Amino acid sequence: MPSQQPAPQAVKEALKAQIIETPSWGYGNSGTRFKVYAQAGVPRDPFEKLDDAAQVQAFTGVAPVVSLHIPWDKVEDYAALSAYAKERGLVLGAINSNTFQDDAFKLGSVTHPEAGVRRKAVAHLMECVDIMDATGSKDLKLWFADGTNYPGQDDIVARQERLAEALSEIYGRLGDDQRLLLEYKFFEPAFYMTDVPDWGTAYKHCLKLGPKAQVVVDTGHHAPGTNIEFIVATLLHEGKLGAFDFNSRFYADDDLMVGAADPFQLFRIMHEVIRNGGMKPETNVNFMLDQCHNIEGKIPAVIRSVMNVQEATAKALLVDAEALRAAQLAGDVLGSNAVLMDAYNTDVRPLLAEVREEMGLAADPVAAYRASGWQQKIETERVGGEQAGWGA
Repeated sequence: MPSQQPAPQAVKEALKAQIIETPSWGYGNSGTRFKVYAQAGVPRDPFEKLDDAAQVQAFTGVAPVVSLHIPWDKVEDYAALSAYAKERGLVLGAINSNTFQDDAFKLGSVTHPEAGVRRKAVAHLMECVDIMDATGSKDLKLWFADGTNYPGQDDIVARQERLAEALSEIYGRLGDDQRLLLEYKFFEPAFYMTDVPDWGTAYKHCLKLGPKAQVVVDTGHHAPGTNIEFIVATLLHEGKLGAFDFNSRFYADDDLMVGAADPFQLFRIMHEVIRNGGMKPETNVNFMLDQCHNIEGKIPAVIRSVMNVQEATAKALLVDAEALRAAQLAGDVLGSNAVLMDAYNTDVRPLLAEVREEMGLAADPVAAYRASGWQQKIETERVGGEQAGWGA
């Protein structure tokens, strides 16, 4: 039977067309719940974050989009920030809201029992849509820390109704080409009950809202043993997968570099993405990093994370689709698994080095960055002021 394994050139073109969005907060200081660690050369404002993001794009060629986090990335003139990004070969991507760092939201934001607090939360989300209008962003990404710590603390169904009401109001504010992306997380910081704890809850709300509402899959937001690739395949099949937040976890929501904990899982996810059309432009899935680089250098870590996604994608593109389908239809359990394992065990680093060289880039982006002198430059020049980090 002739192989349907993608030709190397087709694989190369798919890899060249890939876009991986990087997070502005990934360039700032972060840490554990006990300590935020400062590093030399960290950006002091959103403009310097974009300067660093431009370095990632310069050395990878597939990271031209940068997510913003409000209010961490607040500026006086968002049109000017967008123009600054464009001058550096970047565009501003998803606008991420923040309803978890205000004292008023201790008992919840859009699900809070007090109407006045809910109005404050909705006002912030409306402001985020205004920023989308100013920057040209198409995506509003919502993650709510809302939940309860103790049984009986609040009415579970009432909180779902409050959430639906707020989402409906925000959805009605969106423009025709804008989307609402709803993220879920099964626990933390609410330890008894979280208001959007799983993909089913997020999917339910998005279905009620309409076609401009889709689900975000954060790869760190699942209980141990969860089959994330099943979730990905199902949401893609239903046309409701809007975005990824790529990171890794060992225990909980560790926000480690993508592929660090389980690179085979990342491969399996990307296999389902490719098999179900998730890389097609018309599917419009946003592939974004959401990571905290606490002890490693910021820019090299983002570059390495982009490379990890590229490697998983390249392996997934090498899966022999026809051989896999034939083995599945024949009930050949070991044969089916072998097709996937053959692709996963392929060393794709030489292929990606060729892709980068064909794009006019260095074969090893991390080494090229280290040799560029940018790190030394920012450590020398970014002295004084307040470094960006959690809350800034």
